[in-house]
Amino acid sequence: MSMDRRVRVAVLASGSGTNLQALIDWSRAASSRIEIVRVLSDRPEAGALGRAEASGIEGICLPGSSRDEQDASLAKLLDECEADLVVLAGYLRLVPAPIVREYAGRIVNIHPALLPAFGGAGMYGRHVHEAVLRRGVRVSGATVHFVSADYDEGPIILQWPVPVLDDDTPESLAARVLAVEHRLLPEAVEAVATGHVTLEPDGACRWMRPEAQPNTFILSRES
Repeated sequence: MSMDRRVRVAVLASGSGTNLQALIDWSRAASSRIEIVRVLSDRPEAGALGRAEASGIEGICLPGSSRDEQDASLAKLLDECEADLVVLAGYLRLVPAPIVREYAGRIVNIHPALLPAFGGAGMYGRHVHEAVLRRGVRVSGATVHFVSADYDEGPIILQWPVPVLDDDTPESLAARVLAVEHRLLPEAVEAVATGHVTLEPDGACRWMRPEAQPNTFILSRES
């Protein structure tokens, strides 16, 4: 990706769009190299579309009456906006394999757990946090990873841990993990956009300058 201009980012989102908002806020900093050029959603009621409109960014609900038609629309709309990088920010559908291949090394996802634990089909939002609490694990967190043809199985870019507290509910754990997501996703997207992290031909994720990788941290109860 050329650094002569800002890197064009398309965001896919199915929900309220708080991670999208974190990306929008980050992109407005003078030091950021990313520009969000289009927001796409599979749900007309998605709050992410409203956030895009409020920020002056084109937001489109995927047209089509069937899954196949919407998948075809997704490919066309990404191509039309000349996206350099695609970000899944709470997008619940599996991205079609041809799109994953076309954007290999340029398509990333945020997941509300420490992959490879608590990932896969059906593991999103509250479902993840309920599963974490049922299993009794002591640490959860968030993961940004390159997207592969399977749910939540691409190479990991960044992870930040979040403690699971004795009195946690799915809602309280979700709130602390989401706070981490809002910090983690923009950092990871910027790193991919600027070439500080790349997907190698052998499938490995490589940081060009290890010192550029943000330090992990543990959020306190108050966070």
